[in-house]
Formats: sequence, C-alpha cells, structure tokens
Amino acid sequence: MIRDLSDDEAREALVCKWGLVAPDVLPAWVAEMDYAIAPPITEALHRAVAAGRTGYPQFAAGGALGAAYAGFAARQFGHEVDPERVVATVDVTAGVRLALDVLAPPGPLLMPVPAYSPQLAIAEICGRERRDLVVEPDAAHAGIDLAALDRAFADGARVLLLTQPHNPWGRVFSRAELEGIRDVVRRHDAFVISDEIHAPITLGDAVHVPYLAVTGTAEHAVAVVAASKAFNIAGLKCAQMVTADERLHQRLVTAPMARNDSWSVLGVEASIAAYAEGDAWLAALRTTLTARREQFVAGLAATLPLARMRPLEATYLAWVDLRAYGHDDPAARALDLARLQVSAGHDYHPGLAGHVRVNIATSEARVEEIVRRLGVAVG
Repeated sequence: MIRDLSDDEAREALVCKWGLVAPDVLPAWVAEMDYAIAPPITEALHRAVAAGRTGYPQFAAGGALGAAYAGFAARQFGHEVDPERVVATVDVTAGVRLALDVLAPPGPLLMPVPAYSPQLAIAEICGRERRDLVVEPDAAHAGIDLAALDRAFADGARVLLLTQPHNPWGRVFSRAELEGIRDVVRRHDAFVISDEIHAPITLGDAVHVPYLAVTGTAEHAVAVVAASKAFNIAGLKCAQMVTADERLHQRLVTAPMARNDSWSVLGVEASIAAYAEGDAWLAALRTTLTARREQFVAGLAATLPLARMRPLEATYLAWVDLRAYGHDDPAARALDLARLQVSAGHDYHPGLAGHVRVNIATSEARVEEIVRRLGVAVG
C-alpha cells in the first residue's frame, strides 16, 4: 500500500526536500516522506478541484473536519474529542502562535531542548522570553525533568510547549510522564500547548496518549494536531486546534479573524479524507517505517559502531549522536564529502556539536545508501 517514489517522481513532488538540493545529493533532511500520497486523499482533491472548490474555507469550528478528527482520535488514540471544539488553523506552528497570543497567560515560554528548530524563535515572535529545559546529550532518558520543570515555573515561566511525540528525540511520552507534567503545571497555575503533529506516526508497540486525554488537563491546555506529517500533506495548509474546555474554545473562536484566517479549503478536504478514510494506509505506513527504523539501526551499528541513537518510538526522524567520531558538524561533512543532506544537530539545540537528525521515510535502498554515505563522511 505504501509506494516508494522514484528519484524523478520525488523531485517533481517534493519541491522542498528534493528540489532544494543538487541533483547528486541524497536528501534525508526536511520532514517529508518519499512515498506516494494515500489514494483517498488524491481522490478527494481531484473531486474538490473538479468542483471548483478553490476559494475560502468555511470559517466555523466543528463541521465535517471536526467530526472527521473526532472519529480519528477515537479510533487511533481512544480519545473522546468534542467535534465542535475542533478549530482549523493554517499549520501547527501557526497554531502554537495563536495559542500563545489568545489562550496562554503572559510570561516566559518553556522550550524542551533539543527542539523543533523553527519553533526556537516562536517565543520572541510572540513577544515572550524563551527559557530552555535542556536534555543533556548524555542523559540516559530523553524526557521532561519534573524537578527542573517545577523550578522553571517557580522562577516565573508560565507556558510549556510540549512536543509529543517529540521531534527530534523520537520519544512517545507515557501516561505516567504526562500525569507528572500535569501535576507540576497545575501546582503553578501554568499552561500547556501540546504540539501533537507526529501523533499518528508511532512505531512498533508505542502508543500515543493525547495530553488532553489525561484527567485534569482540560482547563490548562490546548492541543495542536494535523494530518500533515502522517499523510505528507503539509503544503495543503490545514491543522487543527483542540480544546476540552468551553472557556478556552470561546477564546479561540472569538479571536479576530486576522489572527487565524489562512487555512486552505483543499487542506480541509485532504484532512477529512485522511482522518475518515486513511486508517488502512496509516497502518501500512507504520509497518513500513518500523521496518526502515530497524534497517537504519542495524546499518548504523555495522557502519558506525560508535554512533548513539535515541530509541525511535515515533516519527521517522532519527536523532543520532556522532560525537565519538570527533567532528563538530557531521551534517556539513556529510554534504561536502558524501553528498548526503541531513539536518545539523545545532539547529535543534544551539551550540550542540556532533549530532544529526536523519529522515528515514524513504525506500529500503535509499536507507542503505544513507547509512553508507554517513559512514563515508564521519567514519
């Protein structure tokens, strides 16, 4: 069910990931998958374009999009979502900005680091101070240090941006971990923005728990979700904001239009198709990505035995520690010496040396070649 794109197809389809690199470079960087779009989405888009549905979307909460996401959340996560409390927005990062502007209390934003690189600037953009919760690269466990979280809130931070599953750690937080976060947040009357864009892409036996599915979170949290990563439709521009509290919901839907007016009607159509008709394709994707993970881990062990990799429980983005090979910027070496484009670790954790993020959502042959070229560059 998952069809690998050929190199020519990938260059035609993925104008960022493949189009921004030279023809001899193998791209394993930006978070796009080298797979054909799920047929239900293609069919829905063809119908919408044939009908001339290229104007503005409906500016209302709930509707068919809310119902589709609520059904998806129930089936995939066992999470009961009120479809009328699903609000469209242009993308997840825009949703985080909207939440900071209209829902979160004033004050510094806590950012677990390493973090999704475009969001490192989001506090400043929204007129806030960013404070980092750093996970040291030698820490045995990549997670939220509850004692550090407690100290940060005690020192004046007011909002936690929780990315779960986490990019680039690849972590799926357990219910117990989320309950611990909840308890600290409630103790300080703080707020959580839960970025769950990678929630559908769990690997192996990992199970995603939505933050809002944890008892006692409704009054202090909003989730920002999307079909964009799991179904490769980021360019269609439609994410969703989910609340479980009427007061928060009303603040979202009564915000001035200029704060939230740019999602796409085609993005709505594609998201509805993904949520309502994409379960079988998604199951096949998880199986494929789990196999690519096992292949990458085995290849890395054989080719670069001193490399260390965080367990990849979700996403298709491997976080690899290559410091043992003595190169501060292995991503630059990979490009210069092996014509391999991976993401530099210092983009996710400023000042961090020797790390890369590698996109493994591609064919078996390309994963083998990614490992080979990484070995040429740093081994």
